[in-house]
Amino acid sequence: MREYFQFHDRNTSYKQETLAGITTFLSMAYILIVNPIILGQAGMEKGAVFTATALTAIIGTLLIGILANYPIGIAPSMGLNSFFTFSVCIGMGIEWPVALTGVFIAGILFVILSLLKIREKIINTIPQDLKYAIASGIGFFIAFIGLKNANIIVANPDTIVSIGNLTTPTTALAVIGFIITVAMLVRGIHGGIFYGIVITTIIGMLMGLINLPSSVVGKVPSLEPTFGVVFSHIGDIFTPELLSVIFTFLFVAFFDTAGTLIAIASQAKIMKNNKIPNAGKALLADSSSSVIGAILGTSTPATSVESSAGIAVGGRTGFTSIIIAACFSVALFFSPILSVITSEVTAPALMIVGSLMAMEISKINWSKLEIVIPAFITIIMMPLTSSVATGIALGFILYPVTLIAQKRFKEIHPIMYALGFLFVLYFIFVA
Repeated sequence: MREYFQFHDRNTSYKQETLAGITTFLSMAYILIVNPIILGQAGMEKGAVFTATALTAIIGTLLIGILANYPIGIAPSMGLNSFFTFSVCIGMGIEWPVALTGVFIAGILFVILSLLKIREKIINTIPQDLKYAIASGIGFFIAFIGLKNANIIVANPDTIVSIGNLTTPTTALAVIGFIITVAMLVRGIHGGIFYGIVITTIIGMLMGLINLPSSVVGKVPSLEPTFGVVFSHIGDIFTPELLSVIFTFLFVAFFDTAGTLIAIASQAKIMKNNKIPNAGKALLADSSSSVIGAILGTSTPATSVESSAGIAVGGRTGFTSIIIAACFSVALFFSPILSVITSEVTAPALMIVGSLMAMEISKINWSKLEIVIPAFITIIMMPLTSSVATGIALGFILYPVTLIAQKRFKEIHPIMYALGFLFVLYFIFVA
């Protein structure tokens, strides 16, 4: 085991990797609570989504740990589950089984692109500054979702958005939870996000805002409501509207997961010379979990940015991922807590995870206008349009434009020219 995971070469040990795995799990365990709530708003059965989320995390995390030897967790993406529910199911009025089939088809295309190493080539050719912009932009988007879920930010017909009533009990609970979680994190308490959710829930119960759970430990919820539904709806996707949804899932997931992997690889110092070693196997694990997740009954998974917590305490190999997967296996038996978790309780986690991802903004070269404009547009348009894909597309269009204006044609990789052209077509015919 030590030899397979290269403990000696990466200067690590079982104790160090185990601690890192537990830390990462505690930091990302909130996805078991948040994902069923978000997908539940699309009409999916929360218990089944809970089980699908855990199993997808277990399988995906084992794949990336064993195949790529990365100390990373994989779980359903916060950005993509929101896109699934609010943009596709609610916004476009598409039934969740059909939308999930779109996720399944996009996942298969993901696997093909990964096997052909197309994803790897594209990721490695994205300019470094745009990689930082993507990572931080996703952070702003996720934080904005948390602020909206807590009603800290509300709609306003005059100013589009404004601050909500912070004295409303449920909003006040979210604010209290945010302060508690921040205090734990800045004191270096690993798993502070998870502990923050637990403490906020207890406070909500004491305040009479949250009902007591009927039990804590229970049977694993059945997958029957969601398992395999994608196979019976493949024939429903061959319409212009659904094909555009599949393309959008592929487009959004492609660059959403790429952005997160870039952010994690940079923090773990895995990236060298603007390239991620062994990225092909990591991307294959990621894309395979997309297919598996859709079959089980959850939206697209991705490499988890919370893996940075485990990396910070010494996670260096895929053995960390094995520990993460083991923790998710144990968590399967705690589904009854779903009944007491509300969006106000989980909102602080979204706000803080967004803050952690936004830290990458400091690495952008803000002294060059040709970098500043594409990077800023990439970042700001993600929360303003509620779309990761839109922000990336606009940034990728503007980047070649700014360099072309300076007659720096040779500095632009041909793939960037192609992506810029495809994104223009995306806005004209799809978006």
